[in-house]
Amino acid sequence: MKRLLALLATLTLSLAAAAGGYPDKPVRIVVPYSPGGGGDVVGRPLAVELGKQLKGSFIIDNRGGAGGNIGMEYVAQQPADGYALVLALTSQLAINQALYPSLRYDALKDFEPVTLLGSAPYFLAVNSSLPVKNLAEFIKLAKEKPGQMSYASTGNGSGLHLSMELLKSMAGINLVHVPYKGGGAALTDLLSGNVQAMFVSYGTGAAQIKAGKIRVLAVSSSHRSTALPDVPTIAEAGVPGYDSGTWYALLAPKGTPPDVIKRLHDASVTALRSKELGERFAADGVKPIGSTPEELTRYINSERVKWTEVVKRSGATVE
Repeated sequence: MKRLLALLATLTLSLAAAAGGYPDKPVRIVVPYSPGGGGDVVGRPLAVELGKQLKGSFIIDNRGGAGGNIGMEYVAQQPADGYALVLALTSQLAINQALYPSLRYDALKDFEPVTLLGSAPYFLAVNSSLPVKNLAEFIKLAKEKPGQMSYASTGNGSGLHLSMELLKSMAGINLVHVPYKGGGAALTDLLSGNVQAMFVSYGTGAAQIKAGKIRVLAVSSSHRSTALPDVPTIAEAGVPGYDSGTWYALLAPKGTPPDVIKRLHDASVTALRSKELGERFAADGVKPIGSTPEELTRYINSERVKWTEVVKRSGATVE
């Protein structure tokens, strides 16, 4: 018993010391996508600011594949010491558990939430030749031509796919889904008129939007975007309660010491309030948030309920 108590005391002191000196070696932030994607838009400037706040080295580690599941599984298996984190998106935290029949991680059971970093909306865009100028006209045309209009997405079960499925359900319209392997190919076919509509992220569609090559009808989030402040939300434009988009969260492996989680949370929130990070995020249409870990847990749970229902209605599944 004495040896056990001594061991527990030593472990407690070690954890406290580790938290107090954290970080004393490089911290990897795993982004579960290939380099250059939306995760990097948030992750890379965040890593710089965390390094400043905690006076350490934060490195982005891209581990893409399987809808982000490979990166999530990897971090779930890392030591719970705060030196391997994951920057997860909506898909990994709220969609994939309904989309993949054999998921090998649980976003809540296998991770400690740190903070909700930010969110970015999608923009509902149509081919410029389509005779609609707003969402109401788009919905009216879709109802007049049920099953005759098509929309592009970046793949079955992707955020762009399910966001349109949510709109179809709430607006009572029937559109044909055409999945692509990436945003570039989907946007090319939207520009050519092979598909009539799609949701696009600001980063993907900004050049074509500014050039007037595609027409933006509405923004998917519950609030207007600073990137295109004159564009109404879908809820404002006639579909009350509609809310979709991408959100980004920082998590650590389950069992990471509370003091380390607190240091990461506090540093993240401070970074999100910095002018440098605010400007970087705004340029890519990302809204900084900075929640508590408890708020993030509640948000993940609510989003899981929402998107699980959308996945069921769409019939989407990925092996």
